[in-house]
Amino acid sequence: MTDQAVGGGHLPPEAAEASATTAPGPRAAAPRQDGAAARPTVPATAVAPSTRGFAGRRRELKALHADIARAGLDTLSGRKGARSRVLLIAGRPGSGRTSLAEELLRELAGDHPDGVLRATLTGPGGEPADIGHTARELLAALGTGAPPGAPEDELTERLREALAGRRALLFLDDAPGADQVEPLLPDAPDCLVVVVSQGPLTGIPDVRPCALGGLDSAAGVAVLARYAGPTRITVDPRTADSVVEECGGQPAALVLAGAWLAARPMSSVADLRQALHAVPLPPDLPTGARPLFRAFRLTHDALPPPAARMLRLLTLAPGGLVDAHIASALAGCSVATAVTTLGEFVALGLLRPVAAEGDEVPGARAPDAALYPPYRLPGCLHPLACELLTEHERPSEVQLARARMLERTVRLLQSCRAMGEPADSPARKKTAGLPRSLRFGSREAAAHWLHSRRGALLDAARIAVADGELDTLDRRLMAALTRTLLAHQGAEAAAPDLYALHGLVLRVAERRGLPRERAAALLNLGDLDGQAGRTAQALTRYRGALEAARSVKDPVATGRALESLGGTYTELGDWQRAADWYGRALELRLARGESGDAARLHGRIGSALAHAGRWGEALKAWRAAVGTYRRLGDVAGQARATGEVARVQEYAGRPEDALRTCLEALDIARRASDGRLEAALQLRIADTLDRLGDPAAAGLHRAVGERLLGDHSG
Repeated sequence: MTDQAVGGGHLPPEAAEASATTAPGPRAAAPRQDGAAARPTVPATAVAPSTRGFAGRRRELKALHADIARAGLDTLSGRKGARSRVLLIAGRPGSGRTSLAEELLRELAGDHPDGVLRATLTGPGGEPADIGHTARELLAALGTGAPPGAPEDELTERLREALAGRRALLFLDDAPGADQVEPLLPDAPDCLVVVVSQGPLTGIPDVRPCALGGLDSAAGVAVLARYAGPTRITVDPRTADSVVEECGGQPAALVLAGAWLAARPMSSVADLRQALHAVPLPPDLPTGARPLFRAFRLTHDALPPPAARMLRLLTLAPGGLVDAHIASALAGCSVATAVTTLGEFVALGLLRPVAAEGDEVPGARAPDAALYPPYRLPGCLHPLACELLTEHERPSEVQLARARMLERTVRLLQSCRAMGEPADSPARKKTAGLPRSLRFGSREAAAHWLHSRRGALLDAARIAVADGELDTLDRRLMAALTRTLLAHQGAEAAAPDLYALHGLVLRVAERRGLPRERAAALLNLGDLDGQAGRTAQALTRYRGALEAARSVKDPVATGRALESLGGTYTELGDWQRAADWYGRALELRLARGESGDAARLHGRIGSALAHAGRWGEALKAWRAAVGTYRRLGDVAGQARATGEVARVQEYAGRPEDALRTCLEALDIARRASDGRLEAALQLRIADTLDRLGDPAAAGLHRAVGERLLGDHSG
């Protein structure tokens, strides 16, 4: 698991003394562990210390630099490598492996002008991340898009193409193995890939491994001194050494131990050692896992019961991203209580702040929900907290906590969506009645919240779908998320996320036997497949939607499926099948008395038949459209359909008939006050007159058409 929050905030030996004078007090936050200065967005009780440092891994860091400078196997054979070099930092969770990688990336950034790309290849629950999803996120970071629903192979190929010719750093954290790494490796010799994993990357050639053990005694003591303060460490150095030994030199365990001591000004280092040693161990726990287990259990068991319960429930947070809203909903407490408790968790090394791009939002003021800072439970602590959740919480309590969290998320999404609408809209007015903590102060603040929480929101939808008891709530969640994405991003930008959401709706519908929802999901997926050029897949989706809609006699979904099939065959140029499917849709519309839709379908049938060269049938269809529009009183529609009758007559080799019909259409367009249509008809009349050998009359009509076109060009 990722352990950057607790594994690398160590000071170099030469800075240990200076750091001791600035060590945080008992209620200060744990420092940023990724080598960057912390940006405090947390309450005063959890302000991160300003001193930044890195210690205990100088030998490994030097070896990594040497590996970069050393020639690869391809270079030794006289060929320049076709793929990027791969450095592996291997170590168990809690060993500081991510922090070492971040320090290396910081030192290498100047040599890679195309920047650093980051991806975590394991989810909060320990499951391998989806490779296609990871590739899409990396492409988005590069400013390169990909069609919604694109398969994994296409996405990874696009990623390699996007990185070709660049000089970038690719950081793949918490890789389960070579199978998750290899598809993401760029064909770019000037890029460098840094991988963090627990074991080897068997199968990837010329990987340079750097295996991490525990910190030496001096570096471990420096970690303790940073968190607990220098005085108690200095007066009892031998016991401090023994604490480092008890913690196995593991940075994560040392941070927790030091923070535990910092919170107890009256306790000694010997008390810390005794408390660690007193933590009971499961009989089957591997030796290497014992130090972190003891330090975490010691910290957890010392928490007040409500805080300990909140910590356990944080493992349910979607995407591992926690803020005051998520914490308060899970624990069933107020947002203010959650803010305070999360700050205390940071001080104890149990959470790490997450710095998101664009945290400062112009015009956003408290109590904007977007301003509640996000945190993550370090990956090395997540499985330990999950064990405690299972041990202490009943399944019904877990279910209720998750339901509260999803309900809060739905309300936030509704508030966020409302901010994307005009100020006087009913949705905006409705948000005024929400609690202040659920209101966004501006559209910018709402958009920022959506952007920064996007991954967690999508994960929330996945969690809801995976839970068989929350299908009503998860449908509300996905509907709210879909509308919010459309409101703030637009259909094109949101398409990849919408594809994933419609896929989740389909899973729910198929699991619960909900044909209406299944039809709707298949129609939406078919639309996105068609837009991406996957017409065969779109046809399969639409046929499935038609079957589901007919099974429950849903005329709306049935009609849409029939029209979508006609439209797809139109895209394929299969005009006869297009006309047939449009004809079936027309029968349904006529049976329901939906004359407006019937007129539109008459026109689509006429267009398909005209493309097929079946002029007589095409004229019949377009004349039916003209008649329907006339009965509806839709003068503009009547004019357009009459113009199409003239077009088919022209194609059929009947220019005189086409001219008479076009003049009729022109008269109707004038009555409709449709200047653009009138201009188009004038120009078409001019072309027809040219073909009939009357250039003078053609010139007059063309001049009028061009003038009208200029008048209505806006």
